[in-house]
Amino acid sequence: MSIGWAWAFDTPFSWTKQIVSHFGGTRQGMAVSWPAAIKDKGGIRAQFHHVIDIVPTILEAAQIKQPDIVDGIKQSPIEGVSMMYTFDAKNANAATTHTTQYFEMFADRAIYNDGWIASTKVLRPPWVTVAKLPNPGDYPWELYDLRNDWTQAEDVAAKNPDKLKELQALFWKEAEKYQVLPLDSTVASRMITPRPSLSAGRTNFAWIRPMTGTPNGDAPSLLNASYNFKVDVDIPDGGAEGMLVTQGGRFGGYGFYVLKNKPVFTWNLVDLKRVRWEGPDLTPGKHLIEFDFKYDGLGAATMMFGDYTGIGQGGTGALKVDGKAVATEKMEQTLPFILQWDEAFDIGSDTGTPVDDNDYQTPFAFTGKINKLTLDIERPKLSPDDVKRLQQAARAAGDGPSADTGKTASAEPQVGTVGLSLVDKIQLRIDKREACRKQAEAKDLGMVERVKFVQQCVQQ
Repeated sequence: MSIGWAWAFDTPFSWTKQIVSHFGGTRQGMAVSWPAAIKDKGGIRAQFHHVIDIVPTILEAAQIKQPDIVDGIKQSPIEGVSMMYTFDAKNANAATTHTTQYFEMFADRAIYNDGWIASTKVLRPPWVTVAKLPNPGDYPWELYDLRNDWTQAEDVAAKNPDKLKELQALFWKEAEKYQVLPLDSTVASRMITPRPSLSAGRTNFAWIRPMTGTPNGDAPSLLNASYNFKVDVDIPDGGAEGMLVTQGGRFGGYGFYVLKNKPVFTWNLVDLKRVRWEGPDLTPGKHLIEFDFKYDGLGAATMMFGDYTGIGQGGTGALKVDGKAVATEKMEQTLPFILQWDEAFDIGSDTGTPVDDNDYQTPFAFTGKINKLTLDIERPKLSPDDVKRLQQAARAAGDGPSADTGKTASAEPQVGTVGLSLVDKIQLRIDKREACRKQAEAKDLGMVERVKFVQQCVQQ
């Protein structure tokens, strides 16, 4: 929904989703039903509690003790307290048993303790993914007395400096205890950072039967890399069609399939353009259908130096049948960061949306036989000269690992490994790209020419 409605629905609190320092981003109503035990039907409770208290409540209600070991693995303690005492009408106004709670997201943070809450000032609205921000340790703080101001309407930090210092110190203690550190205020870069997955660190894959529904987080990533698909298939008499392998769909992704007995590889570039390779009719029998792509860029490693020129570059793709190239085409650009989040990696059919609705409709199961599918990925490696050049550029810009060493912006605990200069550099790059994009729009260029103009403009 629009931000206006989101904020309105948070009335009387301020702010919204992603902003954990203020109740508009965290405070929710909760209903509990247990007719056999709760006699105060419709009763209201106002004790402070947190979502981590739900499991302890269930365990107490079920009279189950948290196990210390499960399947031979020692369990971490459950950090929360039971709310079951509030079910009794006699305890409607009892003091809360949850006295301290930290909040943190993208370095926006707060600490609640005994009716007080210290909150960092909101420096990045939730709809802004890249912002010029100070070191997280230098964020200004606000203070609210929830005993008299439950909506966080009046900042009383100036009137209670000692209480604010006490709560700030408590936050760092809780943050260390619960592994919150180091703080990281970045949003866009964290959203695209690969998480641990089944495919992390691997470059060679093989499948010997159809498989569907692998989430994007566990699927091999082809972005900013060279790669090679080989599919050993049997084509029946009369021909075949259907999906060999796909990831993504209508709004971005690739599909390798047989359409009316012809091999096809399609890249859907976020529905702005589709690049397509198509071969001739396949004869009945066994074939090795191959798609080989050579990437032209330096890869994602350039981002370590605050340089984004290594990603989203073009490359040349070749569609081959039984070792012979049947279609070769240059891709001027590739997708730099992510594929469609709500799609999957599928072999043998397509469980999401089509990469091209004009070619097929899902599930588009392959009518031949897939004997084996292999994928080899070759990620670019920076040469010593590349590293030297990127380091020099980063140093000149006051950016990157070579420029950040030893810098600490405050006396509070170290809160991150990337300094303010990197945030500024990213913002400057985004500002320049936006200015270049507006220039390109004014020139009324076609999509390909517009992208080329922006790329050249940004490098000037």
